[in-house]
Amino acid sequence: MDLKEKMKVIESVSDGGSTFEVLEFDNLDGASDPAMAMALYFAKQSGLRSRIVRVKLNNSSVKTEAGALYYSKGNLVSDAKMGGVGGFFKKGISGALTSESLVKPSYKGTGEIYLEPSFKHYYLMELKNETIIIDKGVFYCCSDSLELKAVSQKNVSSAILGGDGIFQLRVSGTGVLILELSVPKNEIVEYELNGSEELKVDGDFSFARTASVNFSVTKSQKSLFKSAMSGEGFLNTYSGTGKVWLAPTSSIYREFGYGFMPGNSGMDNNEID
Repeated sequence: MDLKEKMKVIESVSDGGSTFEVLEFDNLDGASDPAMAMALYFAKQSGLRSRIVRVKLNNSSVKTEAGALYYSKGNLVSDAKMGGVGGFFKKGISGALTSESLVKPSYKGTGEIYLEPSFKHYYLMELKNETIIIDKGVFYCCSDSLELKAVSQKNVSSAILGGDGIFQLRVSGTGVLILELSVPKNEIVEYELNGSEELKVDGDFSFARTASVNFSVTKSQKSLFKSAMSGEGFLNTYSGTGKVWLAPTSSIYREFGYGFMPGNSGMDNNEID
């Protein structure tokens, strides 16, 4: 099969050595029974498309989420450094607490790698000597020049009530970062905070923020009683100077998903979660 006949590049960005592309299948023609044919028909009518990430390497390297590799071609070598026994346990603890995998394997050389196909969406970010904090489970791949590190929430209320757990993933440096999300790019809201205002969110649908933005969980009213009476309770609060990325429609997709939208982990197991 010639991929050019079945797929189109819907987004592409380069870090100077590697080119990151999001490819989209025009149509899936492999129905083998009436139920599958009906599902594919309604998927096509609703605009649901299968996508795949391709990274073209030119004597360069890339990091991916563990298990994300689908296939590759070219002269490539894979490396999955643990950082010694101490590094193994340290990464194991932080990985468990962030719902991220223990190791982020890297691929180096010249060639192409294709990552697991999915019905989800990919958000491409270009970092220029920046540091951002991303939500657990959304990391997919990045330039090898970017540093990844698990960081803890600054206060107990954020860890317990914020919905993102004790640890999140910090991404620092210059390069390309790809996140896997349940919402398309045109439904993502990017807010710029100027240092004199706060952004308050009723839910955990923020998926990234610059490291200069402070995160805490605050009461919606001055007292716990008034917060309970207002029906809002606690709010995720962002302050400082920098950017916050929100996916306001993510809860809607969770309600309508009914387990039909497979992520890459589901496809790894050859089943729909």
